[in-house]
Amino acid sequence: MKVSILNRYSLVFLLFVFVFSQAQGTIDEDLKKELDGIYKSDQILREYIDSKTTDSRKMQILNETGYSKDDLENGNVYKILNTRDSINLIRIEEIIAKQGYPGKTLVGEPTNEAAWYVIQHSKKIAYYYPMIQEAGASNEIPFTKVAMMQDRMLMQEGKEQLYGTQVSGQYILNPTTGKKEFWYCVWPIQNAESVNELRKEAGFATTVEEYAKSMGIVYKKYTLLEIKKITGKE
Repeated sequence: MKVSILNRYSLVFLLFVFVFSQAQGTIDEDLKKELDGIYKSDQILREYIDSKTTDSRKMQILNETGYSKDDLENGNVYKILNTRDSINLIRIEEIIAKQGYPGKTLVGEPTNEAAWYVIQHSKKIAYYYPMIQEAGASNEIPFTKVAMMQDRMLMQEGKEQLYGTQVSGQYILNPTTGKKEFWYCVWPIQNAESVNELRKEAGFATTVEEYAKSMGIVYKKYTLLEIKKITGKE
């Protein structure tokens, strides 16, 4: 039985659509591998200094990175982190300049969050935030990441955050002891009374109180003025 010309064109068209859709969904494995390495570089020393990281895991991290415990003492870990962050940002900016944000379509999940972490730990959040918004709107990254970056940008600008995702910590003078102590708080939130509703809408699984507790903080609502008074920056 002969296939009509119309049917032949239909088959060719369907084949083209199939091949195109497959190509669109193809993961760039080389880029994925590189971004996975960048993500590990960004996170592994931050995991080391996390208070929830066990001693056995810390030993694993030292073995993986080649650092000794002494290498990371006396604030040296933060110097190393700053250097790593700078190197990672240079490469991420090269990738973005060439092909835009490397999102879910290009590198899959969770690798699509690697560039986000590098930007989040940089001083270029305000510059890249519109791109992050676009990536969130097109489902290339989770909206929770967009919310977290917006909160950090607002905090860096000295404004109230929206979703309660950012914690601030610094040394302050204890008026009772006269000694400097490290003090943490959840950065002031705009419309704090309804923040948990907003968090739920954004996709966060915890309340701001639960989030603070996971960070070892008892949640308390502060105003920007109160923070300035406590930190002596009034």
